[in-house]
Amino acid sequence: MDFSNVSPSQYLGLLKLNSNSNDSTAATSSSSSNYVAVELDTIKNEEFDDIDSNHVGIDIDTLSSVQSSTASFYDDKEGGMFKSLSLRSGEAMQVWVDYDGKAKQINVTLAPMGWDKPSKPLLSNISDLSAVLTDKAYVGFSAATGPIGSQHCVLAWSFAMNGPAPTIDFSKIPKLPNSGYKTLTKAMEIALPIAAFAILALSIAVIVIVQRHLAYAELREDWEVEFGPHRFSYKELFNATEGFKSKHLLGVGGFGKVYKGLLPRSKSEVAVKRVSHDSSQGIKEFVSEVVSIGHLRHRNLVQLLGYCRRKGELLLVYDYMPNGSLDKYLYDEENKPLLEWSQRFQIIKDVASGLFYLHEKWEQVVIHRDIKASNVLLDGGMIAHLGDFGLARLYDHGTDLQTTHVVGTMGYIAPELSRTGKASPLTDVFAFGTFLLEVTCGRRPVSNSLQHGRAMLVDRVLEYWHRGALEETVDHRLRGNYNIEEARMVLTLGLKCSHPFPGERPTMRQVMQYLDGDVPLPELTPASMSLLSLMQNQLSLDQCLLQYPWSANSIGTMTPDISVGR
Repeated sequence: MDFSNVSPSQYLGLLKLNSNSNDSTAATSSSSSNYVAVELDTIKNEEFDDIDSNHVGIDIDTLSSVQSSTASFYDDKEGGMFKSLSLRSGEAMQVWVDYDGKAKQINVTLAPMGWDKPSKPLLSNISDLSAVLTDKAYVGFSAATGPIGSQHCVLAWSFAMNGPAPTIDFSKIPKLPNSGYKTLTKAMEIALPIAAFAILALSIAVIVIVQRHLAYAELREDWEVEFGPHRFSYKELFNATEGFKSKHLLGVGGFGKVYKGLLPRSKSEVAVKRVSHDSSQGIKEFVSEVVSIGHLRHRNLVQLLGYCRRKGELLLVYDYMPNGSLDKYLYDEENKPLLEWSQRFQIIKDVASGLFYLHEKWEQVVIHRDIKASNVLLDGGMIAHLGDFGLARLYDHGTDLQTTHVVGTMGYIAPELSRTGKASPLTDVFAFGTFLLEVTCGRRPVSNSLQHGRAMLVDRVLEYWHRGALEETVDHRLRGNYNIEEARMVLTLGLKCSHPFPGERPTMRQVMQYLDGDVPLPELTPASMSLLSLMQNQLSLDQCLLQYPWSANSIGTMTPDISVGR
């Protein structure tokens, strides 16, 4: 910054940038520069409505203080007694300036050198500084100049953001310059008040604290320290997504929007999901689970890298999957190539492997609750990764599972879940059964048409099984280029997993054995299929009922949180 054009002035030496050049000139009383200052003033200036010639004031965009008080402090050693201080005494003293961005409160506290910070501040002002400060801010000290002998200096200062400033070691502070000088000339006595007028040592520091804190304000509580390695700063995620610009939007789901980001330091690509949350309801338990799930390590699960909390939202950070979600390949024929049968079969095995790990291989049981094609993401090598595991728990902490939300997607919800709201590994198996039919048939679990109304995919597959033509349900776009035995096995397994009775469904361990060919899949019997058909009719009715909010008079107090399969 060029100071060649700076001229002396009585207005604290605060800088005003010329919009047409890089020059800086001394601020005047009409300056439009945004600033926040704390003044320690030893002259009563009528122009600025000063209260006396020994006061402390908070200045916001003007040299007329928004709040001021005669220099003094509250002595905790004597029960908080109010004691005066003289800014002209030449004695060293301390000043603390604190700003709480959440409460929008500025506190200014004084005390003699060597004293602990008083518990009660001298000044406490409520001001929203976000409307005052710009993105770029400076911190500094300002003082008027006087003749030789004027003794006004900053011996030490400490500064911090998002926490208390480090303690100053008083033993290392130098002595006041010319401390033995006893005699003051008349000129010096006149100059002293002018010089002391601008001891603004800590004032502009408020600018940095406030502006940066407000721009990237986060919710951070003491108990989150233990989750440190999984905590991202909001500023880091904001910069990674260029301010969550729409050009980085990857998709919108039932839980929030997902953005592609590039972490500045590691240069790694990530997906950032923004989820609304109520911080007063089980957020500690949820973050604990986020961190626990962050320890999951499996090649067929999307890696959860960490989280960030800010105001009314939670941000979850995942590995980025360049080939996007599976549903785009099944239904977006214009922009995605057709998946061959070998690719589909491998994706099915990938998802089964990831789900088996969640249910049985990790140290705790993790229930996914929302298995569907749009939650299966494909990496650069078309390897499938099950994503969004555990997100349904966001809605359930601190509440009774049987009197809360049915979380899921039409067509994937097990009948017992729609009635009781209680999820289990077998409700995941039911959804996986629908997923098997979806991938094999290339059809959505629930379809709507003016001619046939709402139709369930599992009903269609059941109908063709009764005809003895199960293979006719395989995606017609494959034009017969598929392994018939594998396709029949997958469709049959899909019907087994979709059985309305949980006890009739296989576990994911058994599913893996069937898919790997280690154990032959039992044939469906006409008797079991007749029961399945009968139950499926009721299931179809239950799924349709999920479109509408349930009232306490009809089915308890449960309310659904259902999205339509896409």
